Amino acid sequence: MRITLAIDTSTSCTSVGIIGDGQLIWSGFGDGARAHGLALPTLVQEAITGRQVDEVVVGMGPGPFTGLRIGIAFAHSFALAQDIPVRGVCSLDAIAAQVNEKDFIVTVDARRKELYWARYINGVRMGEPAVSFPAAVGVESVPIFSDLYPDLLAMAGLSGDITEPIYLRHPDAIATVDRQP
Repeated sequence: MRITLAIDTSTSCTSVGIIGDGQLIWSGFGDGARAHGLALPTLVQEAITGRQVDEVVVGMGPGPFTGLRIGIAFAHSFALAQDIPVRGVCSLDAIAAQVNEKDFIVTVDARRKELYWARYINGVRMGEPAVSFPAAVGVESVPIFSDLYPDLLAMAGLSGDITEPIYLRHPDAIATVDRQP
């Protein structure tokens, strides 16, 4: 049985799961957008106890810089230490997998009164994810799904071809050399 460790820190929830033979064997969650660093090692330790992991799949966002970095760095470090592959997926695609509509929009809280979002038709994302104020998100008569978290089983089934984090904003921190006088 091929075992996949799924990790996502793109939302306010730290999500970890173990998938084997297309089944979710174990899952755990930690609440709090600022608790990813504390929750992730504990959840992964509990998830892998007694299991040999064959690959890691990680949510690449969109999401806040720090949250994404924690999950992505952990996933890559774990995979490197175990000498196993790591695949990156769009976190919004893993959320969209739960929705049974023909045409819909998925949103995630981006803080700063904004939303990360993407539109899907027949389960396929149309274009790239975006960040906008809520008033700019949406199309008349297209349902919007919020307050969902990535489906860990769906993450394991996605292609996993994303190699760079999906950051949709410029960083808050600016190097001294790049600051305007």
